[in-house]
Amino acid sequence: MNILLTGGAGYIGSHVILAILENGHNVTVIDDLSTGHQKLIPSNIKLINCNINNKEKLSNLLKLEKFDVLMHFAGSIKVEESVNNPEKYFFNNTNNSIALFETCYENGLRNIIFSSTAAVYGNPSNQKSIVEEEILKPLNPYGESKLKTENFLINNQDKFQYTILRYFNVAGADQKLRTGLISKEPTHLIKILSEVAVGKKEKIFIFGNDYNTKDGTAVRDYIHVSDLANIHLEVAKYLLTIKESNIFNCGYGRGYSVKEVIDEGNKLTGNKIRFEYANRRIGDAEELVSNIEKISKYINYKPKFNNLSLILESSISWEKKLYEQNL
Repeated sequence: MNILLTGGAGYIGSHVILAILENGHNVTVIDDLSTGHQKLIPSNIKLINCNINNKEKLSNLLKLEKFDVLMHFAGSIKVEESVNNPEKYFFNNTNNSIALFETCYENGLRNIIFSSTAAVYGNPSNQKSIVEEEILKPLNPYGESKLKTENFLINNQDKFQYTILRYFNVAGADQKLRTGLISKEPTHLIKILSEVAVGKKEKIFIFGNDYNTKDGTAVRDYIHVSDLANIHLEVAKYLLTIKESNIFNCGYGRGYSVKEVIDEGNKLTGNKIRFEYANRRIGDAEELVSNIEKISKYINYKPKFNNLSLILESSISWEKKLYEQNL
């Protein structure tokens, strides 16, 4: 396959690049490096440094090279920031994505894999097993911006063949520590936990301990980023072979509470993870756990890293590497 990938200097995109290369495929990356890190992209990969709304540059690229599929990761991802600055999210995640898709369509690229989110579900009716057909009621502009982009693809099925992937909580790092999450102001639980583990931060805050869960803290379904990367390759094969559009959840189908994740971190680090309870954050759902029956039926979905301890170990090891390099 010849793959065009946006956001390759980011966390998930950089892991997908490694999976693409390890499976013998070709990839070209589009990234304006506004939030990504060029050092996460292998040096032998062609990088087009521009925003995804740059029609002229992208049209020239698409005219010169025939791509089989677009994998679209570029966008803004912080829930709390989206509440404070919704315009940024609708511009980056919705308007720019639509501009990108239209440019692809005009230049003959019709196969799209779109990086969406479980945030489109909001507080679903069955939080312990969320199916793709669930009524969509996002609680924050981040989720809304992704849903609007989903709807554009769904409403243009005559133009595109697409796969929408709704990620649950992505965590972990490449086992060889070639890439991982770099963030100056992290909001991901496991990233912050890892920073506490290596001494970058003093403690972690648990936002809310009065949810209707077993220990009062919010519950999430965590998927290792390398498993998610492999899903993209399998989905690309499915999309190009079966030639039908679809929507899949990406998770493990099991939830862990924030407190359980911290407790596991303390087992690994000898109780280095100090924490403090704080008020709930606006826009946070109580519990989000995927139902993965559908994706398991359609693609060869066999997770290799479905283990919370392994996810945490890889995250902490990556954070230690960043700490040693003063990053």
